[in-house]
Amino acid sequence: MSNDSFFVVIEGIDGAGKTSIARALSDILRQTLGENVLLTEEPHNASLMGAEIRSALRRERELSPLELAQAFALNRSNHLNTCIDPFLQGDKRIVICDRYLLSSLVYQSRDGITMEDVYQINRWARVPDLTILLQVSAHIAYQRMDERSKSARELFENDLPTRLKKYCDGVELLRGKGQRIIAVDGDGELPEVINDVLSAVQEGAPSWLRIQPPLLLG
Repeated sequence: MSNDSFFVVIEGIDGAGKTSIARALSDILRQTLGENVLLTEEPHNASLMGAEIRSALRRERELSPLELAQAFALNRSNHLNTCIDPFLQGDKRIVICDRYLLSSLVYQSRDGITMEDVYQINRWARVPDLTILLQVSAHIAYQRMDERSKSARELFENDLPTRLKKYCDGVELLRGKGQRIIAVDGDGELPEVINDVLSAVQEGAPSWLRIQPPLLLG
């Protein structure tokens, strides 16, 4: 881990609350670090293949499983080269990314493409300093998705129990390759979950990052 930067990834199945948690974490850290905090996401719309991936997820464009895996890898490469890596070159910088490689292992490993295959396609990708996995039940996840949108679900927003199992498999693979992943219970209300996420961030943070108790949500 660099003493000058901190790359945090928020992961979990659809409906886990990743986006809300990533935004809350960003807001809290910006109270002390200001513009030294960058919030981003994958797929990254502004990067190569971003529009094509979003179109495929909305079922508006058909890509084969291998094409989709390669599209995500290309999008990630451009995202890193133009956004994440340049930002982290500054002093005491933090990037919070909503989804990253773990999501690719889970969602792009299908129809004969293994998690190891997807990992190898992305083997050059920057390793996060910390990945936080929000663990939620399928029931809670479906409930949250129904509350936020009445439109048709995207390509991978079904069969959540299977996704939960695949996340466990993906975590095992990445931990076996030395990556640091901390699981946080995401079934509770937002203030409770963000407090647990802040504790996990503090546990894995570089020495210069200290989250003061007054910043914690009650």
